[in-house]
Amino acid sequence: MAKITSLESLGPYLSTLDNGISNIYFSDIPEICKTEPCMLGVDEAGRGPVLGPMVYGIAFCPLDKKQVLIDLGCAVPNNSRNKNEIRSKYSLNQISMDSAIGLVQKAIDAGANIAEIYVDTVGPPDKYQEKLKGIFPQCKVRVEKKADSTFPIVSAASICAKVTRDHFLKVWNFREGINVDKFGSGYPGDPVTKRFLVEHMDNVFGFPRLVRFSWSTAENALKGKACDVEFEEVEDEKTVKKGNMMKFLTGKDGVKKREVDKFFKTRCLSSCTEI
Repeated sequence: MAKITSLESLGPYLSTLDNGISNIYFSDIPEICKTEPCMLGVDEAGRGPVLGPMVYGIAFCPLDKKQVLIDLGCAVPNNSRNKNEIRSKYSLNQISMDSAIGLVQKAIDAGANIAEIYVDTVGPPDKYQEKLKGIFPQCKVRVEKKADSTFPIVSAASICAKVTRDHFLKVWNFREGINVDKFGSGYPGDPVTKRFLVEHMDNVFGFPRLVRFSWSTAENALKGKACDVEFEEVEDEKTVKKGNMMKFLTGKDGVKKREVDKFFKTRCLSSCTEI
């Protein structure tokens, strides 16, 4: 786990990361945050764009320093984020919850005296809040939509996440070997982003790793232009139905399995679930 001491050291550090895996970094924990009860905020950046990573950030400080956060300009409503321009096969809300829990736990493990937790959420806040209370019973927990506009500490966490994401995009290393430094904001409506998607689309492999393939913007850009590929293990979540007792007993689901292509039969090839 890396340690960042200043904003100037953030960019060079991010440029060394493998952007194909998850990464985390922490600043030093001030002694006052180890002895005084602290409030902690959690927020994310990058849910709306079709380009770049999702980043989750936390910020914490002593309870009596709330006015300092306000004086620094935190708790300013952020209306620039678009959290509705996505469609993902995997629950981003679940990813967000797991990431938040992990970051809070790491702060506590590092010695921070966390007494209150405030989280910005897109999904239903009640269930999320109850889960956090169960994991951190010693803390007061508040989970709300647009909490970054209500709680200064969440606004501070939002700034941490957004600054990190912005810097990451500035120093993004394309593992595909392409040389491009202008791809826009990443939002679907950005003309520069649209042009990037068109110019860097491969008929077989789709897009560089920078692009989120499951976003509807990326999928729509591939339709009619890229090769159709059928994966046996992929199942549309809309067609998944609850099983019944007869299906459980007979092992039959009433769906006829697709015939294996002759190419695979003659070469004695079969699908495998693990490599």
